[in-house]
Amino acid sequence: MSLYIGREASKLWKRVCAEITTEISLLQENWKYLLAGILCQYIHGVAARGVHYLHRPGPILQDVGFYLLPELGQDKAYISEAVFNSVFISFFLWTFHPFIFKSKKIYTVLIWCRVLAFLVFSQMLRIFTFYSTQLPGPNYHCHVGSKLATLPPPKNALEVLVLIPSGILYGCGDLIFSSHMIFSLVFVRTYQKYGTRRFIKQCAWLTVVIQSLLIVASRKHYTVDVVVAWYTVNLVVFFLDNKLPELPDRTGAAAFLLPVSKDNNKTKEESHKLINGNSGEPLDNRRSRNPMNGKNGEDGNTGGHGDTEG
Repeated sequence: MSLYIGREASKLWKRVCAEITTEISLLQENWKYLLAGILCQYIHGVAARGVHYLHRPGPILQDVGFYLLPELGQDKAYISEAVFNSVFISFFLWTFHPFIFKSKKIYTVLIWCRVLAFLVFSQMLRIFTFYSTQLPGPNYHCHVGSKLATLPPPKNALEVLVLIPSGILYGCGDLIFSSHMIFSLVFVRTYQKYGTRRFIKQCAWLTVVIQSLLIVASRKHYTVDVVVAWYTVNLVVFFLDNKLPELPDRTGAAAFLLPVSKDNNKTKEESHKLINGNSGEPLDNRRSRNPMNGKNGEDGNTGGHGDTEG
């Protein structure tokens, strides 16, 4: 039993090392795109911080979602954040699953380059919209009388450029459209395309619908913020997905990248030949063997076809 566990641990370690080597090579080629995407996340945070200085609290606007959905209350507002965090963490961990599991369909570096592209374009549109018109925030800390509803003029540039967690969590004015919905829809659409579990895909879409309702019920956004996010983000992902180069299919390459165990009689060269669609036997030998017997020839053709499909 201990020998089996040790052998499996050795296989896992070899798999992780092979994946790290591959991802480092991809990172060296695409680090500029990742850095640009991360930088744009910071720019989006600064923009949201800046609009808070322009926010002026006022009467809450009439909203159909506020009439239809009962208010969760300030003590239960964390439920919406908990659902969002579960989506975020689950997707983040899934993008690193190739380091552990044998079944691989994505490269971690390449999938994050794609995800960041979707996020950046959606967030740029979001910045344009919430700077165009500042609505009175419906969140509890944005109401009239709250100390956080209006920020005093900044004393220096560092107050705007240095982002602190409290400033991100208690922002006001960056309403249309919902940033939480941007992340959730981008993540779910990405898994819809590159994920393999149908049940998880269905649960993911159901979770996003529930999150949409919770955002309105917790009064973090107006209903229009959620509705606009649904069609805007989906359109952005749809058009960008057609413009960006498709991710390489690693269904066959994964087997070639993984270290070959001693228990497997196939060498790397044989595995590579099988991936390319031939049995590894010289073509002349197969041709000379087929005419010898009609029955054997049929069996050989059938076996050859099976190798090609595999």
